Amino acid sequence: MQKVKKAVIPAAGLGTRVLPVTKSMPKEMLPIVDKPAIQYIVEEAVAAGIEDILIITNRGKGLLEDHFDRAPELEQHLLKGGKQEAYNDIVNISKLANIFYLRQKETKGLGHAIGCARSFVGNEPFAVLYGDDVIFGEDPVCGQLIRAYEKFGLGVVGVKEVSPEAIVKYSSLKLEPLQDNYFRCTDMIEKPQPGEEFSLYSILGRCVLPPEIFDILGRTSPGAGGEIQLTDAMRTLALRDSMIAVDFVGTRYDMGNKLGILQASVETALKHPEIGQEFRAYLKKLAKTL
Repeated sequence: MQKVKKAVIPAAGLGTRVLPVTKSMPKEMLPIVDKPAIQYIVEEAVAAGIEDILIITNRGKGLLEDHFDRAPELEQHLLKGGKQEAYNDIVNISKLANIFYLRQKETKGLGHAIGCARSFVGNEPFAVLYGDDVIFGEDPVCGQLIRAYEKFGLGVVGVKEVSPEAIVKYSSLKLEPLQDNYFRCTDMIEKPQPGEEFSLYSILGRCVLPPEIFDILGRTSPGAGGEIQLTDAMRTLALRDSMIAVDFVGTRYDMGNKLGILQASVETALKHPEIGQEFRAYLKKLAKTL
């Protein structure tokens, strides 16, 4: 079985839920303390053994490419100022992985964005890490899904239970328990109307797919929202008994949501080696006034 060494990060969304900041800054570049969200996602992929990463962008997302590039003027400034640790941190960003970029010239949905990656992926299995979703945990979620792919040889989706109110905004999966936190996924629906839900389990930000998904995407018609939905293509795999779901271990933050951004920032700040202790003291003081 081929190892999963490639990943695709769709990052072409417009970020309309967090306007006005996304008018001039991609939502993937919104900071979580001192790193942009996209860097956490790339670091998760690398920690899972991914070597080559394709980021799907669109017009106005040049900041993404700049972040993972070298910055000679800044690097020299840091060296002259004796800031070796900061210099090392900046240079290491450009060495995380082999990162490539491709523009999605028309915003036609997540399925269309993934379809754009066909020439990059070739005939290999690959991971998908949604650019909206930062997931923290000791065991990289991407790695948890790759292990499931290696165990079963089937497509894999990372899932969590969501509230009845939230399920209509995500996908709903029909699942059969297999073992531990593994399920067999036999059907799914994107953005179900009330009463259409299979369960409260939804795909949240991560999957590992076989290369045949591209042929399926090529035959997939626009679905919810008039867009080509990746869920609709993955449903074909599920109906073929070729899809596994993993109830992953990790905490997921929706970086396309204002509350999610704040939650990620606060919880990361509490653990930050430089400011964690002071920030905790500040929050305790602030809490007394609420």
